[in-house]
Amino acid sequence: MTPFLAVRGLVSGYRHLRVLHDVDLAVGQGTITAIIGPNGHGKSTLLKAISGLLPSWAGEVEFDGVRQPAGAPDRARAGLTLVPQGDQLFMGMTVQENLMMGAFARSDFGGVRQTLDEVYTLFPRLLERRTQRANSLSGGERRMVGIGRGMMAKGRLMMIDEPSLGLAPLIIDQIYEALAQLAKAGQSILVVEENPSRVARVASAFHLMDGGRFAWSGSSDEMIKSGNVLKTYLGG
Repeated sequence: MTPFLAVRGLVSGYRHLRVLHDVDLAVGQGTITAIIGPNGHGKSTLLKAISGLLPSWAGEVEFDGVRQPAGAPDRARAGLTLVPQGDQLFMGMTVQENLMMGAFARSDFGGVRQTLDEVYTLFPRLLERRTQRANSLSGGERRMVGIGRGMMAKGRLMMIDEPSLGLAPLIIDQIYEALAQLAKAGQSILVVEENPSRVARVASAFHLMDGGRFAWSGSSDEMIKSGNVLKTYLGG
């Protein structure tokens, strides 16, 4: 079966620093695929290169059977949506204003309203705080806004960088329950995580990144059984 996203021989980095080394990746449609591994080994760089925020020095990115041109705007229009690490919200704007920024390129106004309702259904706390400024939110609420803003773009593949970073366990569970619901509704998701324990409950495929390459790949069941692999690379 042809993958929804196919990355072949991708090489990328920052200026003269090569970070990614001939990375191959396949993501199925309507699935959650996880990239795990220690910090500083290229996970976030991979998402940036796929989204076009970093140039591809070699290799190609194919999405839904179409080879993608260089540049983030074209890839975003094709349906590749990046939810970056950290908050990166407009702190002086309200929750709803931040969410609507995700839909700035859409002209289907009825569809935008429907997506906004879907965000509020998935994250009821944001509905309660829709008129609050982002700088008044907790870390977990800001992360919900970031994911909701990604939803508002109505991308066909959502790439989420470290959704659980710095959050309390209860909030992490809520975030991943929301991602599971999105996938059940047909949303394709590529998620980066340092710790695989939470994402193991929802992802169907895993890729362990080490030194800008995939050191191991497998299914959720295979990852759970691969204790030695996780201990070697993640310390547990």
